[in-house]
Amino acid sequence: MRFMPFRLSIAIVAFALGIAGVQAQTQRVVPESKAQVQLSFAPVVRQTAGAVVNVYAKRNDRRQNAAIEDYFRRFFGDNAPGVPRGRSQSSLGSGVIVDPSGLVITNNHVIENMTEVKVALADRREFEADILLRDSRTDIAVLKLKDASNLQAVELGDSEALQVGDIVLAIGNPFGVGQTVTQGIVSALARTQVGISDYQFFIQTDAAINPGNSGGALIDMNGRVVGINTAIYSRSGGSIGIGFAVPSSMVRVVLNSAKGGAKNVVRPWLGARLQPVDGDIASGLGLERPTGVLVTAVYDKGPAAEAGLKRGDAILEVDGQPVDNPDSFGYRFTLKGTDGQAPLTVLRGGKRSMMQVRLMPPPENPPRDPVRSRGRTPFAGATLVNMSPAVADELQIDVADDGVVVAELEERSVAASVGFEKGDQIVAINGERVANTRDADRLINRNGGYWEITVSRGGRTFTTVLGR
Repeated sequence: MRFMPFRLSIAIVAFALGIAGVQAQTQRVVPESKAQVQLSFAPVVRQTAGAVVNVYAKRNDRRQNAAIEDYFRRFFGDNAPGVPRGRSQSSLGSGVIVDPSGLVITNNHVIENMTEVKVALADRREFEADILLRDSRTDIAVLKLKDASNLQAVELGDSEALQVGDIVLAIGNPFGVGQTVTQGIVSALARTQVGISDYQFFIQTDAAINPGNSGGALIDMNGRVVGINTAIYSRSGGSIGIGFAVPSSMVRVVLNSAKGGAKNVVRPWLGARLQPVDGDIASGLGLERPTGVLVTAVYDKGPAAEAGLKRGDAILEVDGQPVDNPDSFGYRFTLKGTDGQAPLTVLRGGKRSMMQVRLMPPPENPPRDPVRSRGRTPFAGATLVNMSPAVADELQIDVADDGVVVAELEERSVAASVGFEKGDQIVAINGERVANTRDADRLINRNGGYWEITVSRGGRTFTTVLGR
């Protein structure tokens, strides 16, 4: 009989009994025998699978009536856009119960634009769910089951403690076939060039993730959720071993906002514009390799200006954690919350220094003072609000000292049909500058059916002419 090392034996016994937390205190080791390789993940699955659910979302669109179609024809003439017929949309994904009260985490894209949500548990019970919070920037949503009891919940783990090579399990409902468990390892951490959401800082895994797994759990060997499976890289539509999960640290930020009753996630505001550090910039800064983020502009009333940050500074770390691009900075900075201070390691003139930046939400100054146009104008169906740091942060546009922005846009509205987009800044109407929503309301409704509108979008300014 061959005896295994004592530490490994304890770890195996603990794993077989399903005792969470023991393995975290033991040394990570490579299997040394066939017996070790044949160990089962069943204890971890039993501990967690009951908390992973199926999420069914649906939206019914009623056909627009003839009066609206006639309105479009009068407004646009014979070139009126077609009025789409009513149709039903549906979506299928996964979710995770993270609180016995019935709080469920899923992906925002699973329920995006949906009006009805149902959740089916592993024990075949089904519940309707309210949408407490949708956060498109992280692609995370929080649901609340109605009249649910005796729920199995799973704890959020510490994604910051993950290491490349750690074993993980992916649990979800791929292709709607039913709950499925797959196993793999953490293939990479802090993936930022994925193009899925605004806060790109993903866990990459080779555990098989397929359509329908979205919103499901990525589980560590302690039986805790360390990620929410969100996307795959695939040329066929199926898994090729490259999947991505939102880290539990960011999920916790969204969950805590929902628990506090917020309808939106409040994030800290830096008050500066950042860009990646490439090879040329790194050479000019005296860095051995491209790292950190370069400050390209500082808002004169923001925390960055108060802390002393200047254009040309390079931010290398947030609270001792290195950042390599604006995505990783945004992730690290968001995790700090909106209270207290965040220490930033800054490079200026070849010297490193520590700056304390005040953590605060972006101010909504001036107030939004929304204006929604309902009349026969090109803005019908659009909600205009005053520009502020809070609005700019929410819409992910550059902040300006004043102005008016399209904050909301109804689907198939006149404003959407003529080409307006969320985040458009309305600079001028009929040659007059628009400083606030009162100006916009006056200028929109003052004329006799002719509008010359100047719009700023993504750093580009253009003018369009519309009329009856």
